[in-house]
Amino acid sequence: MNTLDSRSFRNALGEFATGVAIVTTQVGDDDPIGITVNSFSSVSLDPPLVLWCLDKGSDRLEAFQTCAGFTINVLAATQQDLSNRLSRSGQPYLEGIPVTEGVNGCPYLSQSLAAFECEVYARHDAGDHIIMVGQVKAFQQPSAETPLIYHRGGYCELAS
Repeated sequence: MNTLDSRSFRNALGEFATGVAIVTTQVGDDDPIGITVNSFSSVSLDPPLVLWCLDKGSDRLEAFQTCAGFTINVLAATQQDLSNRLSRSGQPYLEGIPVTEGVNGCPYLSQSLAAFECEVYARHDAGDHIIMVGQVKAFQQPSAETPLIYHRGGYCELAS
């Protein structure tokens, strides 16, 4: 049994394979932004709720703390470069990425596997993260490609 040191804990969490998503938002007249996450989960069907988690040290914290809505875009395996781009600090903007404005006023990625357009339902303080809960107002499912998967600190492919 490992003691609860941060690196060992993170490595153990990495054994859980996850999909990868980009969360986008638009605040006022600011340029739309996005951030790569792998903490997306469904919460409830009635009402339709989903969640994702944001590190309190993120350079995008202020935008997501003040936004009225956000869109969770599930990535395809072919979108690894996009995932890498929006995972870096200081690079939140969506220039050159095909987007469409959703019903919540936030952009969704036109080439994602699925996009969940949400209004902020709740924000919960949770240690070094904020849990963002959204009520889904609309969703898109524009692609049927293979999903982008993250496991043990890197991308991997689904076995056929």
